[in-house]
Amino acid sequence: MHDDMERVSEISDPVDRAKAAIDLMARYQSRVNELSRIRREAIEEAQAAGMTQAEIATRLGVSRGRVGQLASAGPPPERAFFGTDMVTVSVAGMYEAGKGPDQNPSEVITREDLNNFEHLRKLVVGMKLDAQYEVIPPTGIVNLNRDNHVVICGPRRSPIVAQVLEGDDSLRFAKDTAWHLVDQVAGKVYRSPFDEDGSDGDVGYLGRLPRLDGKGTFLYIAGIHAIGASGVVHFLENNLAELYREVRTRRFSTLISCRYDPQTLEVLESRRVTPLYRHEG
Repeated sequence: MHDDMERVSEISDPVDRAKAAIDLMARYQSRVNELSRIRREAIEEAQAAGMTQAEIATRLGVSRGRVGQLASAGPPPERAFFGTDMVTVSVAGMYEAGKGPDQNPSEVITREDLNNFEHLRKLVVGMKLDAQYEVIPPTGIVNLNRDNHVVICGPRRSPIVAQVLEGDDSLRFAKDTAWHLVDQVAGKVYRSPFDEDGSDGDVGYLGRLPRLDGKGTFLYIAGIHAIGASGVVHFLENNLAELYREVRTRRFSTLISCRYDPQTLEVLESRRVTPLYRHEG
């Protein structure tokens, strides 16, 4: 910290110095937010283990009232599910309808995926994070070796994602007459209600998968159809705290079913239909 501040103070141009100070303050604030989250989570864990606020206060060397303040200050523990800094949401892109690669088409994303990003951004902003999105080109090439990364892209749109999904021994995308999801542990197939009888429902995959460089993980969301990913996002909006208590930041996968309004594409209901399959010990 001292070296950083000294470096900034020695910048000769005053505007550049001010800009460097602003950037450094933002970086430090991000770390302060994460430390506040860790502190809050630790106090909650101590209380869950049976310690009273008075006992915690004695151990910390603060008043009992201060412990109460610290237990509610800072971002909630489940913020760690998404990361510690700017969250990047990668969504699948496709060429404009009716145009091929040789016609210099624009890359577009589905209405559902744009809505998914907005819902995720609102969710993480409420936990003192921010989010940005990027479009995965129609080639499906995406850099998975990044922190704070969410990928919303079906395996048929990205060979890289499909390769990573092969490592999940519990759940798998498959295709016969239509795409579907398979619980390989239970031996059960999950098909989209839309494909089965035209009803307004779908099934999506949610997991934390390994990066290709072996140095971390990324969150992965995909539906049998695009709306299935919206069901997963809806599930996160309504069940994140409980999910985080179950898996923390460890690798896992599960399937989520949803119902939606066909006119607005608003998800009305989402629920988990398989166990939380843990990929680590």
